Amino acid sequence: MNEGEKLIPINIEEEMKSAYIDYSMSVIVSRALPDVRDGMKPVHRRVLFGMHELGVRSNSSHKKSARIVGEVLGKYHPHGDTSVYDAMVRMAQEWSLRYMLVDGQGNFGSIDGDSPAAMRYTEARMRKISEDMLADIDKETVDFQLNFDDTLEEPTVLPTRVPGLLINGASGIAVGMATNMPPHNLTEVIDGTIAYIENNDIEISELMNHIKAPDFPTGGIIYGYEGVKEAFETGRGRVVVRAKATIEEVKGKECIIVTEIPYQINKADMIKKTADLVNEKKIEGISNIRDESDRKGMRIVYILKRDAVPNIVLNTLYKYTSLQSSFSVNNIALVKGRPQMLNLKQLIQYFVEHRHEVVVRRTEYLLRKAEERAHILEGLIIASDNIDEVIRLIRASSNADEARQKLIDSFELTEIQAKAIVEMRLRQLTGLEQDKLRSEYEELMNTIQDYKEILASFERRMEIIKEELLEIKNKYGDERRSTIEYAGGDVSITDLIADEKVVITISHAGYIKRTPLNEYKTQNRGGVGQKASATRNEDFLEHLFVGTNHQYMLFFTQKGKCFWMRVFEIPEGTRTSKGRAIQNLINIEQDDKVKAFICVQDLKDEDYINSHFVIMATKKGQVKKTALEQYSRPRTNGINAITIKEDDELLEAKLTSGDSQIMLAVKSGKAIRFEEEKTRPMGRNASGVRGIRLANDQDEVVGMITVENSKEETVLVVSENGYGKRTFIDDPEDGEAIYRITNRGGKGVKTISITEKTGSLVAIKSVTDTDDLMIINKSGIAIRMSVDDLRVMGRATQGVRLIKVREDDAIAAVAKSMKDDVEVENVDTAENGTVVDKNTDSEE
Repeated sequence: MNEGEKLIPINIEEEMKSAYIDYSMSVIVSRALPDVRDGMKPVHRRVLFGMHELGVRSNSSHKKSARIVGEVLGKYHPHGDTSVYDAMVRMAQEWSLRYMLVDGQGNFGSIDGDSPAAMRYTEARMRKISEDMLADIDKETVDFQLNFDDTLEEPTVLPTRVPGLLINGASGIAVGMATNMPPHNLTEVIDGTIAYIENNDIEISELMNHIKAPDFPTGGIIYGYEGVKEAFETGRGRVVVRAKATIEEVKGKECIIVTEIPYQINKADMIKKTADLVNEKKIEGISNIRDESDRKGMRIVYILKRDAVPNIVLNTLYKYTSLQSSFSVNNIALVKGRPQMLNLKQLIQYFVEHRHEVVVRRTEYLLRKAEERAHILEGLIIASDNIDEVIRLIRASSNADEARQKLIDSFELTEIQAKAIVEMRLRQLTGLEQDKLRSEYEELMNTIQDYKEILASFERRMEIIKEELLEIKNKYGDERRSTIEYAGGDVSITDLIADEKVVITISHAGYIKRTPLNEYKTQNRGGVGQKASATRNEDFLEHLFVGTNHQYMLFFTQKGKCFWMRVFEIPEGTRTSKGRAIQNLINIEQDDKVKAFICVQDLKDEDYINSHFVIMATKKGQVKKTALEQYSRPRTNGINAITIKEDDELLEAKLTSGDSQIMLAVKSGKAIRFEEEKTRPMGRNASGVRGIRLANDQDEVVGMITVENSKEETVLVVSENGYGKRTFIDDPEDGEAIYRITNRGGKGVKTISITEKTGSLVAIKSVTDTDDLMIINKSGIAIRMSVDDLRVMGRATQGVRLIKVREDDAIAAVAKSMKDDVEVENVDTAENGTVVDKNTDSEE
């Protein structure tokens, strides 16, 4: 140990605590967080002040960036040169700052993440808006502090006329806290600030009439308003920003054209990541991506495949790529040197308070200078009034000090006034100059009076702040770049799935699948049909329905339970695949089977669910009506739809609007028609009321239809050996009922003549000429035919042959579907799939 040195033992834990706290406070206060008053971090403030001191104004020539960086480093900012240059570069990038503060010349980087040229190659100067941030800095408007080596002074804050924090935002990571503030539109911010000045008690919701949302330099669409509202009200929130995209046809191919991307997204990275997702087959439907951006603007082209649905591809891009990103707002800024979370009103309030202080200090400074000048003018006026005496005194004096003293004694002047008189030029003795003195003095007295009024009146000061803000608005105000889509929200799964028509098939053993409707071809009546499904042994297709992907499906089982599913959740299969077991999709009991299903539009629309009803029919002839609202909240384990009595099972469920008629048909060939009103709405657990009286114990209900328009609709009945016919419900000419309306619970009237040749009745459907028909045999063969090929016949006839049924086969299910633009083909498809021309059109 050297002489005079001594060791002081310290506790390392305590030392680390205090050192780290000192470091973190330094980072928070003098590095990472902006000041609420001017919106600047120290480095930005020092760059602008350094340029101001160098005289690199907006109207002067550009200066080398290295010169500016050197000035800032050497005088105010004792850190690495990259920290200063990077901060200055960002202030000159149009995609980084909403209102640029530096006018750069040379390569200042790009939105693709290209780095700027080195500072020895680039040049910069201030922009006009920066000059307004430094306006009046020489009028003692802000406090100055000593720089790092105590040789110079630098401002602690800028006397800015521009609400810098709100218009340009800020982002920074301190120790234990971070800030991320979005930019806003200057016009809107100034309108909001003026509204606050006029009414300090203004609500944030009222401020939001002026400041609608953040406004990003890169434009884009603010998707959804909840996050914006939350950020304005609390200082924290999540703003979802989407790219601006249009769908165009380029050289015969459909393309998605993106012209604006979200803020702070690297364009080149985004395109590369999207290409990777396309190559990995995570995004379907894109064949190529081109970046056609140039100096005129951004243009990214996603070329689509021929079969792709543009909206679906676009929604997929929003979901999986940076075309949609979120900006997490975290408004933390320094208020009186302490970090604080601020809402919109507080941000405006602190800016207005700062402007008020600047106006007061500026006025005090100007008043002081004016009074000093007036004091000198008073002395000069006294001298000019007694000019001969003054000249005599000065000539009689041996030196200037003696002359000053004599003037003070003779005319009761102050030291300052006497000095001014002694230093007067001879030309000021002319009459014209004397008049000028008096008029300047009068003007000065008026100005002094005005300054005193400003200092005495708070309202007057606020008016000045408003005028200066309006001046800034006229100079730099512009239109919004980011548009707002108020109704937006998160991308839901439905946005990623096309709302196409599909055929849903359910087999006897409970296998379900959906297939695009256009996979089925139309055939003329009498064809043998196409193989519709590769079913398992002894299994056959029992149900076939037509719906669209976005609809909700309610499944009703024979035990009277109801399950809920979206159509797109049903696994897709080809026309020949067997599908998936329903047990794997819904929690259905082992010994239960799905018997009916309803496609509904939207279970969240209250008007819709309260104005629609579910009508159910059981095999033993019971019917029941329940409001759809009762089924709008199904649970995963299903809910009770109807209480089924012993030896009975649920057969059919239909959706009605409350004023239809109901028709039930039974195996023995009879049908009943009654008004829906005859069955009152019941709860989910009720078991219903009698709909039709069965002929005997073997008889059972085969189907139910609801009649909406009795003069246009016809009843189609099909027997198990392939015979069927159409009959009008009411005569279209005279309106007389062919199926008369009776009371609920009767035996019904004959609807088809049942013979050994026809077999028992298996299906009843309500059809019109615009419908197509699907008929499926138990062996799995399906035929699709047009209903308008079938002529309308009498109620008690046996009908015509619709489909050839082999002796060991029978019809399993009949369903109708909407007509589709499918070419009519007369084909006969054998079991092994070979196709031969066939056109059987005989009527029996």
